Amino acid sequence: MKGKEYDYILVFKGTGHGLVNRISKLMLLLAISIFIFSSAFPFTKTSVLPLLVTAAIIGWWVYIYLQQKKGNILYYRIALMLAAYGWYIQPKGLLIALVYLVAALLEKQVKFPDEVAFDNEEIVFNSFPKKFYPWTAFRNIVLKDGLLTIDFDNNKLIQKELESVTTAKDEEEFNEFCRARLSPVTA
Repeated sequence: MKGKEYDYILVFKGTGHGLVNRISKLMLLLAISIFIFSSAFPFTKTSVLPLLVTAAIIGWWVYIYLQQKKGNILYYRIALMLAAYGWYIQPKGLLIALVYLVAALLEKQVKFPDEVAFDNEEIVFNSFPKKFYPWTAFRNIVLKDGLLTIDFDNNKLIQKELESVTTAKDEEEFNEFCRARLSPVTA
């Protein structure tokens, strides 16, 4: 979380983006199929541009595959932008091009790390869109054995395992930080 300084930022485990990646792959596969089909039947001089776009999308997909082997976060937005251009040059493809462009622009936003930040005034969940809560919205917050438990005042409960290992000392400091902000509310 950029901008404001937070006392604690906790990153949750299992921040995979499988569903978003599968949707991106499906959209790209659809685009590649349509571009190849529309270029081949009938093949003309104008068929070359959609084939070049298809080759660029496939090239980006290969690059993404290599990045996945290195353990990096996968971003399909470049390929989605190429597909948006490919749809734009298709007859009557403007609306679909806009859908692909929106998907490309939103992909990075929905792949933010799953984290929560704490400071003296508020607690912020790094989601899309970000969710800001005052301390008065919570009954209790406890970090124990790498498991963060957040008990909302409206009976909503969140329990998530943290990505990094925490020491007993770190957990006690965090819990004391939370108790100090919650106790005036509950007293």
